[in-house]
Amino acid sequence: MKKILFFWNELKATFWFVPVLITLITIGLSVLFIYLDSLVTVSHEGIGKYIFISSHDSARSILTTIAGAMIGVAGTVFSITLVALTLASSQFGSRLIKNFMYDRINQVVLGSYISTYIYCLIVLNTIKANDQINFIPSFSILLALLAAAANILLLIIFFHHIATNIQADKVIADISTSLSKNIRTLFPETLEEEPDEKEPSSLEDIKAGYNFKQAVLAPKSGYLQYIYNDSLLQLLYETNGLMEFYYRPGDYLVERSAIGVLYYKEEIDEELLKKIQTKFILGNSRTQHQDAEHAIHQMVEIAARALSPGVNDPYTAITCVDNLTSTMSYLSNVKFPFKYRYDADGNLRVIADTLTYEGMLDAAFNQIRQFASGSPAVVIRIMEALITINTFAKRNSYKTAIKKHANMVLTMANDSFSESNDIHDLNERSKQILN
Repeated sequence: MKKILFFWNELKATFWFVPVLITLITIGLSVLFIYLDSLVTVSHEGIGKYIFISSHDSARSILTTIAGAMIGVAGTVFSITLVALTLASSQFGSRLIKNFMYDRINQVVLGSYISTYIYCLIVLNTIKANDQINFIPSFSILLALLAAAANILLLIIFFHHIATNIQADKVIADISTSLSKNIRTLFPETLEEEPDEKEPSSLEDIKAGYNFKQAVLAPKSGYLQYIYNDSLLQLLYETNGLMEFYYRPGDYLVERSAIGVLYYKEEIDEELLKKIQTKFILGNSRTQHQDAEHAIHQMVEIAARALSPGVNDPYTAITCVDNLTSTMSYLSNVKFPFKYRYDADGNLRVIADTLTYEGMLDAAFNQIRQFASGSPAVVIRIMEALITINTFAKRNSYKTAIKKHANMVLTMANDSFSESNDIHDLNERSKQILN
């Protein structure tokens, strides 16, 4: 079930799926309305003469005009989308193009115009005016007129959406929202809950209890996107095995490199290794399904580009730091996944390579700090961010990691700041963490 859900989410995220789906639905609607027109004879008297078309030539002219306009606007929409993608690539980085491609409004607008064009062609083909057949699909033409009016409103919405969607604050806010949602999905448990994990008493003794071990090789090169943890744990429980991972989702694997090692009490056959290999997915790019650092790296990339000498936009970098502060404050109050996974009988089955709080903090602030050496405003904001995060941290290990970053920020500032007042301001703020 999880495998189907993963591929369904990936399918919905493609640029072509929604337009194709809308087009298929529209083809079905065209058949339905044409059938309705074949059953119902409309009246052209009273109000009907203002709503329904009675002339074959008028019907053809209306459908031809709508079809031509829709395919022309569809090309314009596609061109505007490409321009927006080009601007996003140059300003925010090529890896963020995926966020614009997956934007639902862009997909709906493109699908709406293409589907209206196809709808008009199908209905236009059914208009007959000869001695044997006299048919005007009045309801179908009325629907085409309504669709044309709706598409005009949709075009206005699309222009507004594009104009706001390429603004730095909006891009950062969207990434932050996606990051926050993903973080809360991956880390749902808070530190107030009683821990139910247990450290193995002797890991080496547990491994020594297995007679055979075999490296599990990556079937191809690519990023580790997803691991089916539950089904893997169930398979190891049924076959009485132990799996130790060397990588986690988001890491890059080279073909035939060892993703981990498999321990078994009986000889390991190729069929079992193939089953294990089906429990993880490799792809050409990173995804956010199990990779909590992916959106953080996107945010860091925007900040790094903003701090580059060619751009020199500290305010965008400060916005990124503010949003990362919110994420790290939440992570300061959650339980990180335990690396040791046990089955229902309490036997160790999986040793995972898991994320740590210090690692997430490094991913969020290391590169920004390094690029911000010439921007005191950004460096001071990083220190203020660490102060805020420190107020949420409950574990001593978390506070130690925050102090380490505060010391690195302070050291970098002392080496790079030329203004003594800037150094004084930073030192005063650092006392809230380091003293």
